[in-house]
Amino acid sequence: MATIEILGVPHAYELTAPTSCPHTLVFIHGWLNSRGYWQPVISRLSLDFQCLSYDLRGFGESRSQPETDFNREQISVNLPPTPSSPVGSSFDPLYTPSAYAQDLAVLLQQLNITSAWLIGHSLGGTIALWAAAQMPDCIQGVICINAGGGIYLKESFEQFRSAGQRFLQIRPRWLSQIPLIDLLFTRASVARPLERYWARQRVIDFVVADPEAALGSLLDSTTEEEVNRLPQLVSQLKQPVYFLTGTNDKVMEPKYVRHLASFHRLFQYSGDNVIEIPDCGHLAMLEQPEAVASHISSIVEA
Repeated sequence: MATIEILGVPHAYELTAPTSCPHTLVFIHGWLNSRGYWQPVISRLSLDFQCLSYDLRGFGESRSQPETDFNREQISVNLPPTPSSPVGSSFDPLYTPSAYAQDLAVLLQQLNITSAWLIGHSLGGTIALWAAAQMPDCIQGVICINAGGGIYLKESFEQFRSAGQRFLQIRPRWLSQIPLIDLLFTRASVARPLERYWARQRVIDFVVADPEAALGSLLDSTTEEEVNRLPQLVSQLKQPVYFLTGTNDKVMEPKYVRHLASFHRLFQYSGDNVIEIPDCGHLAMLEQPEAVASHISSIVEA
C-alpha cells in the first residue's frame, strides 16, 4: 500500500506496473467498501493493463479530514463546468459524488495519469460518471458496475435514507470481534454466499468507515436533486459508458441500471451498453470476477 495526499487528506492507493496499453484502469469502490474488493479483478487484468485502486476519502485506510489546517478552495484544479457547478474550479460540499470526483482528478494529476478508463462500483459508478464529465480529455470511458438509477421515488428514497442512518448507528468497534458475525455478511446483497475472507473484510470496512463520511456520502448522493441530475449527466458524456449489472441484484435492480444507461448514445434501442451477468448480486467483482474482468478487457480493447 502507498499513501498520497489529496487536497490535504492522506489517501491509500495501489498502482500496478505500466504495460503496453496506453490507458490506466482506475477502480472506484462503493459505499462502506474499500479498494481491496477489486483485487480479484485486478489480478486478472494487471498483466495487460496498469491498474489503480484507492480508498475513497473516509473509507478503508484513507482519512476523512486533512491532518492539518487546509482550505480546499486554495488549491487550483483545472475542472471544466459540470451540471452542478457553473464555475468548474469551485469545490462542492465534501461528500457529494462530484466532490469525490474532484478528489480523483487531483489523484490522477499527482500520479501523472493522463489517459484512463474508470471502473466504478455502485456509488463508485456515480463518482466515475462525474469524473468523466470533469475530465473529458483524460477519461477515455466509464464502466459502471452494479450502478444505475436516475429515478427519484420520494417514499422509497426517504425509507432508504432512514434505514441507512439506522444502519450506521449500530457500528461499535467491538462488533468485528463477535464470533461468526462475518457469516451475516457472506449472504448480504449477493446471489451466492461469499468466501469468509470477503465477509470478514466487509465487517471491517463497515466498522472503520469514518462516521461523517459514511453518513455524508449516503445523504449527499441520494437527494432528489442529485438523483435527478444523473440522467442529464450521462446524456452529456461524449465518452463511451457501459453498465454491468447482476441479474439478481436487489440493491440496484437491472431495470434501474437500464434506465440510466438509456440516456447514453450507446444504448441505441436495445441496450447495447448494458451487460447482464447471470447469477450475480450487488458485488459483481467478488461474485463473478472472471466475467467482470473479461467484460472490462473486451470493452477497453474494442
